[in-house]
Amino acid sequence: MSGPVRPVIGRDNAYFFEGTAKRELRIQSCNACGTLRHPPGPACPACDAYDRGHVVARGEGTVYSYTVVHAPKLPGKELPLVIALLDLPEGVRMVAEVTGVPPEGEDGLRIGERLVVDWNVIPPTGSGHRDEELTLPIWRRP
Repeated sequence: MSGPVRPVIGRDNAYFFEGTAKRELRIQSCNACGTLRHPPGPACPACDAYDRGHVVARGEGTVYSYTVVHAPKLPGKELPLVIALLDLPEGVRMVAEVTGVPPEGEDGLRIGERLVVDWNVIPPTGSGHRDEELTLPIWRRP
């Protein structure tokens, strides 16, 4: 495999990847009651409605927790890899790959630290059908 594992895009999350292609960080919303949720799903957990929409997030978050991945090797990724759980001001939590932060030491990531979204454009591998350019959010210090 020559690149990172590509996400499975389906009916419940296509809006998210359509947004990342436009450099928008989208959060699923319920058109019936306004509840936001991430990760997305088919029905609203608050009112059971299937009327889905989305809002565009500000693109900033606060580190709630994080881990440093040392193994196993991941296709298209260089280890160690910093993965954070971010609280977004919109009221949801999101798993985030963090770039430009040392995995350990004084300059490493800290709980409560503010991060901003950036974009990682992954070119097509040419190895499969429907293999297109993919843009994924990646988080960094401001």
